[in-house]
Amino acid sequence: MKKMFTIVGVFNYLMVAFLNAFTDLGHKIIIQNTIFKVYDGEVQIILTAIVNALILLPFILMFSPAGFLANRFAKHTIMKYSSLFAIFITLLITYSYYQGWFLFAFAMTFLLALQSAIYSPAKYGYIKELVGNRFITQGNGAIQAVTTVAILGGIIFYSAFFESMIGDRFVTNEDILKQIAPLGWFLVAGSVIEFYLASKLPNKMLKKHKKKFIFKKYFNATYLHKNIITTIRKRETFEAILAISLLWSISQVILAIFGEYAKSNLGITNALQVQGVMALAGFGIVFGSIIVSIYSKYYINTGLVAIGAIGVTINIFLISFSTSIYIISMLFLFFGVFAAFILVPLNALIQYISPNVHLGTILAGNNFIQNIFMFVFLSLTTIFAYLGMDAKVLFYLMGFVGVLLIILTLKRYIIMSLWASIDIFLSFRYKFVYEGLQNITKDGGILLLGNHVSWLDWFMIQVPIERRINYMMDKDIYNYKLFNPILKKGEAIPISPKSFRAGFKDASNRLKSGNIVAIYPEGEITKNGELSKFQKGYELLTKSNNVKIIPYYIDGMFGSIFSKYKKNQKKTIFSRREVTIKFAKPISNTTKADELQIIIQKMKDNI
Repeated sequence: MKKMFTIVGVFNYLMVAFLNAFTDLGHKIIIQNTIFKVYDGEVQIILTAIVNALILLPFILMFSPAGFLANRFAKHTIMKYSSLFAIFITLLITYSYYQGWFLFAFAMTFLLALQSAIYSPAKYGYIKELVGNRFITQGNGAIQAVTTVAILGGIIFYSAFFESMIGDRFVTNEDILKQIAPLGWFLVAGSVIEFYLASKLPNKMLKKHKKKFIFKKYFNATYLHKNIITTIRKRETFEAILAISLLWSISQVILAIFGEYAKSNLGITNALQVQGVMALAGFGIVFGSIIVSIYSKYYINTGLVAIGAIGVTINIFLISFSTSIYIISMLFLFFGVFAAFILVPLNALIQYISPNVHLGTILAGNNFIQNIFMFVFLSLTTIFAYLGMDAKVLFYLMGFVGVLLIILTLKRYIIMSLWASIDIFLSFRYKFVYEGLQNITKDGGILLLGNHVSWLDWFMIQVPIERRINYMMDKDIYNYKLFNPILKKGEAIPISPKSFRAGFKDASNRLKSGNIVAIYPEGEITKNGELSKFQKGYELLTKSNNVKIIPYYIDGMFGSIFSKYKKNQKKTIFSRREVTIKFAKPISNTTKADELQIIIQKMKDNI
């Protein structure tokens, strides 16, 4: 993360994103707090849902134009002119506050969101251009955290001033707007500073596109059809967008109904307190983004996504059953943490696997699908509220939507989720240090051979390698009912003394297909910390395969609770054990077992 901030333009870019979110959120909070003060019951839920819908509609309507602009022009230029447009909008909004024009200010929410809809694909597409694939997860984590801090800051800042400026001196929504009118100048100032910083961003556009926007194709939905196909062409991209859409839909409904829920079920009438509780979800997103960045230092860790879906769903149900504002506050905080587990990896994944030529279109399509989902959910919320449905029942419904999110994410990321769960659990006890990771190439068959010191060796080797490793393992363990479904899904290769030929043939075919295969030449876990005699079996895999042999050595696990050496374990049970895993440069695939043992022994001696 520190290295990413040395890139020219990163700080300016994050500040531009901060100010954009802070300004957009400021006006929304002022309108929502006005509604909260003046209206009750289903009217409050309906008007809050309409405000949110006005924010969503521009992202739906501007799908094709926003995607075209992000592909056609330099993304920093789009951000600059969008922020210039925001200056004029905020001036109009400020004027409407002074005049007490509630309906006009209400409607201006749409125009402010229109600016954001054009701005958004350029903002997210610029991450990949600015920091590259190397820091793409960290970049998304930073932008998610900064945007969330802006939202939190906006909620607290504008709600605090709102409460202090109106007190009990109001009768109508027009009275409220006139009393808080000076807040509009903060919106204007934020837009002016944003424009100045955006004008300083470096141009990272590698290739100019000369496409022209044909309005006829926009109005007859030709662009819409074509761009949707471009967006969902890759199944992995579509499923990622779908998961994000479900999460944001759940979030939008909860934000729309929590004010009424707090009023009717918890007896809370202070707008700052209500907004403050919801703001804790934002703090959670910041913490969650940091956690995702830590666990994604080697590659985009999609295993966190299903964990996030489970956490979000559990928190929704717990909120609906809780009556203490303090417990609910903590649940909102954890809701945000788990939401970040979904948002950061999946946004990074969408950017990473999208070709640059279509990146703007796909990111705009991402916004389009998300906002279609959120608009539909908010419309249903409005209908249910109009029919008199209790806010608590709506919480239950969102919980069941969360169950669908769990099913969707587990179906795609179940193995990665298992890896991520183990990684998180073990990180409290172990610190894994890797050397020579550059020797593991991104393609081509690789045979990993090294020492066997604990029951966790398989896991430690896999953690920093994005490509899945096909481990050769004992057939009896492979066939164990509890483990077999997971091992089969993880593409392990069973072997036994009686049917070793079939196992080695399977491993040979996988190497030919460009996979990574791992085998322990010792055949068993060491009991004394020394290398046992290497078996020759792996030599069968290299005779007819043009593969790379990469030796490795694990140091620091001997004597742990996962090794076969059981002495002196209490000395380190409350401390974090540091384990070093070193990968050597590829060696000849004709290397014999005794030669390999000498190579790995030298690695051991040099650590």
